[in-house]
Amino acid sequence: MRIQQVILAGGCCLAFGAAFANIGLLLRTGTSVSHLTGDISKLSIDLVRSSPEVMAELGRVSVAAFAFFVGAFVAGLLIHHPTLDFARPYGRTVTGIGVLFVLSWYVVAGSPGLAIGLAAFGCGIQNSLASRYRGIILRTTHLTGMITDFGITLGMRVRGFDIPRWKIAVPGLLTAAFIAGGILAAALHFLAGRDPILVAGIAYISAGLIWTVVKHVWL
Repeated sequence: MRIQQVILAGGCCLAFGAAFANIGLLLRTGTSVSHLTGDISKLSIDLVRSSPEVMAELGRVSVAAFAFFVGAFVAGLLIHHPTLDFARPYGRTVTGIGVLFVLSWYVVAGSPGLAIGLAAFGCGIQNSLASRYRGIILRTTHLTGMITDFGITLGMRVRGFDIPRWKIAVPGLLTAAFIAGGILAAALHFLAGRDPILVAGIAYISAGLIWTVVKHVWL
């Protein structure tokens, strides 16, 4: 399999997983952990009419933002590389993110703030694992950049520019994977009574262990 295909497949899986976990935290706490723009914008409005409820939400969003930043910092310090490097511990990192999601699920009932911090820390690490696919930076915990790239390239193609189809397909696939992860997580919660946070954690742990084994056997 070509390395570009590995990068794209991995990016789609991570986007799916981030959306899945984020829906779980949203359903349990009302706070996003994979992307913070909407929550921070809402708080900017709510702070004008300050109330105890708003201040509590401010605390949760602040924890999420700081934990996401710390996760990105740790990834930049220890793991991140601008190009895919199979020598780096991606499998163990994904497994570690899964452990953070499981811990988040375990404490969310009694300590929602801690749960938000753990999950946001994991998402910050994941988003900082971003690699390049033929010049496109693949961010996997939110859609703003991907939808921007999707819209620009599609618009230029319609306008008559010679835009390669893969430049449209890549952000489109990542966007679709993120949306699919969110839909499946919500369906699992409402229709099957399962907690998406725990399911995401177990899936990440399993995927990380499988990748670690495959890497050592085949690469």
